[in-house]
Amino acid sequence: MQRLVLFLLLACSLVSYSQKKQALSITLENVDYAYPVKFLPLSVEGQDLRMAYMDVQPLQPNGSTVMLFHGKNFAGYYWTNVIKGLSEEGYRVIVPDQIGFGKSSKAIINYSFHTLAGFNKQLLDSLGIKQTVLMGHSMGGMLASRFALLFPENTSQLILTNPIGLEDYKTFVPYASTENLYRIELKTTPESVKRYYQSSYFVKWKPEYDELVRVASGITGSSDFPRAAKVAALTSQMIYEQPVVYEFPQLKVPVLLLIGTQDKTIVGKGRLGDDDQKKYGQYTVLGKQTAAKIPGSKLIEFNNSGHIPHLEIPEEFMKALMANIRK
Repeated sequence: MQRLVLFLLLACSLVSYSQKKQALSITLENVDYAYPVKFLPLSVEGQDLRMAYMDVQPLQPNGSTVMLFHGKNFAGYYWTNVIKGLSEEGYRVIVPDQIGFGKSSKAIINYSFHTLAGFNKQLLDSLGIKQTVLMGHSMGGMLASRFALLFPENTSQLILTNPIGLEDYKTFVPYASTENLYRIELKTTPESVKRYYQSSYFVKWKPEYDELVRVASGITGSSDFPRAAKVAALTSQMIYEQPVVYEFPQLKVPVLLLIGTQDKTIVGKGRLGDDDQKKYGQYTVLGKQTAAKIPGSKLIEFNNSGHIPHLEIPEEFMKALMANIRK
């Protein structure tokens, strides 16, 4: 009996150790980025915050800068291959983790795309950068669009790669309060993250995508996870309540759309029935509709990719990007 008790205690100890080993800090201190990370201090609503960013200098500069905005379920770490490709072509590459994401502060503030755009303008100003090509993926596409609308003089080109917000979600997705969204976020598990990524993001699942799941779900093991869940709820509400789709015709900068047509992303998808899930989030239609709204825009479609073409079809994506990016 005593041996059994000792065995059970040891087993519990090993499980506990394994869980702690797998748990990630909500500011990803134990996640390595491919390039050095710096921090911009910000004071927001009486709080001292830190905005993480990578500033990658090319060996042979071409005089141009590209700023990359990540999606809601990601941070700067998933841009590695794009950073490398751009840097090799002479671009200086700035890659912020937005406030509330990645290695940046998980602030409980009034989130808005206007506010986040202002933070990124502060970052550019602090680095002495007057103009940049701005590329945004997923939620980053909504933010990049808002930035270009607010600061066209600082945006030499806007590149949108599978942005969300190409339709107004609040017109067909039932409303959920921030408190309800918070409760849903608290239930996040590695299994639920993987199911969502598989059903919405990729044409065919590959083992390397498990690393995205590990980082996205690893913070659920942190004692600070409720704070991160609250931020996730607040930023989900920001996306739902602050569409940019009606302002696309007002863009005054050159726009390039890079769209994986097999994307099925819908913000609030879980609040829709099966029929509506099939009806909305159809990027094979949304890409063309959006291009038609933006004067002078160029659309490139990838029929063999879903939500994240820069990871799913990296060679084809980079070839299209480099052929159409402005210097």
